[in-house]
Amino acid sequence: MPEELVAGREFEMQREVTSANTADNFGNPGVPVFATPALVGLLEETAIGCVAAALEDGAGTVGTLVNVQHLAASPIGLTITSRARLTEVDGRRLAFEVEASDGQDEIAKGTHERFIVGSMERFLERAQEKAP
Repeated sequence: MPEELVAGREFEMQREVTSANTADNFGNPGVPVFATPALVGLLEETAIGCVAAALEDGAGTVGTLVNVQHLAASPIGLTITSRARLTEVDGRRLAFEVEASDGQDEIAKGTHERFIVGSMERFLERAQEKAP
């Protein structure tokens, strides 16, 4: 049985800054620091982890809103710690406060929303119908 899905749930994860997740690798040559797209992806992954144990089998979430400030640069070798806190459950809409740090600075803060999809299989089937 899934855990209860209530505001206040928190989740944390870590990711090392490597050449694969730097701005240099995301199309900004000569900038070997943690890329904003990698940061947003990590924050989304953290929010997913925050609620995963509270979803029914076959259900999942999809991102619908990201509002994040990238506050500081993090060079290769640092470890990013990402945190998500569920702040609101409104039907199938989930709101989160998200933040990240690199052990020296707060590097991100913001909000994120996700929407519960009751059947990821059905969701993906509908999405695939758009494919040529």
